[in-house]
Amino acid sequence: MTDAVLVLNAGSSTLKFGLFGADIPHPRPLLRGLVEIAGERPSLVVRDPAGTVLERREWGAVPEFEAVVADILDRTETHLGAGRLAAVGHRVVHGRDRTGPARVSPQLLDELEALTPLAPLHQPHNLAAIRAVAARRPDLPQVASFDTAFHSTMPDLATRFALPEALHARGIRRYGFHGLSYAWLARRLAELDPKGAGGRWVLMHLGAGASLCALKDGTSRETTMGFTALDGLVMGTRCGSLDPGVVLQLIRDGIAPDEVEDILSRQSGLLGVSGLSSDMRVLAQSENPAARRAIDLFVRRILRETGALTAMLGGLDGVVFSGGIGEHSATVRAAVADGLGWLGARLDRTANADGRGDIAAGDSAVALRVIPTDEEAMIAEETVGLRG
Repeated sequence: MTDAVLVLNAGSSTLKFGLFGADIPHPRPLLRGLVEIAGERPSLVVRDPAGTVLERREWGAVPEFEAVVADILDRTETHLGAGRLAAVGHRVVHGRDRTGPARVSPQLLDELEALTPLAPLHQPHNLAAIRAVAARRPDLPQVASFDTAFHSTMPDLATRFALPEALHARGIRRYGFHGLSYAWLARRLAELDPKGAGGRWVLMHLGAGASLCALKDGTSRETTMGFTALDGLVMGTRCGSLDPGVVLQLIRDGIAPDEVEDILSRQSGLLGVSGLSSDMRVLAQSENPAARRAIDLFVRRILRETGALTAMLGGLDGVVFSGGIGEHSATVRAAVADGLGWLGARLDRTANADGRGDIAAGDSAVALRVIPTDEEAMIAEETVGLRG
């Protein structure tokens, strides 16, 4: 077997991983896995490239994160046999103004640690995975792939707040996130629709974290997230766009900044509005009016922001749905498509129920597609490019 690269995509409660052959330019998947670290039953599921379950395992108690990473490394090298694990790639949410992936070094880790306040739900877990690998295999090259990098093509005005120039120069600006997902979607769109992919598209990454990206000529021109991953759409537990005066008022009311951050990041969004759950599947099955209100607000914000991005693009040729909600909720897709009827969007109800590929009706003036995202494959490609 040839060299391979391991990809770790660490979150607050899950750790997704993938093993890829180090093929250039597109590494081939060899193994996929998901570790549910939190919850009542911490578990591991390993699948082959076709999705067949190779192994399931449950832990009696929440395992130490370092032990989970060590277990994944051991499994990887056992699977490779005579092959060689050449590098490990990681998703890192905030890379500030970096425009591409970077080899991990102590200096880079210090720089990324300083960005933790800008991505408190993600950055600590991303960096913990890097450190866990370094502790186990200090000789193994590691690569950081940044969610912010894809948006480095946005025009200058799209990056600015109406704040003093000195603050912009300090890095108080709009960066955008979910870039690894958008990079993959742009790639797949070009493969699926070579003629139309260079047009004006709104890519929708809809999940526990949610954002939109205005794509033109295959590059990011605008996005709904800004300085942090709190901005933009309603999310699972994050508030999305908010009048900054609300933050000031909460602080004036005596709520400490760390508690304000917790309210906005972990107690708001679908969870806060519904009072029930941050999970769209749970809300969709509920008869509680508050659940319906949360879903309606989620869709309303998507429609509002899509209108804004359409204005920035000068029109709309197509929409791509992706992410956990975008790929699996026919109800949300239908509500969004219906809300874009003023732009000429028409949904094929049967295709939408199936949830794959082209879901636009024959008379739709706007292309509508469902494209599964694959951040791990994108990270693997960047890791192969920088390993050595």
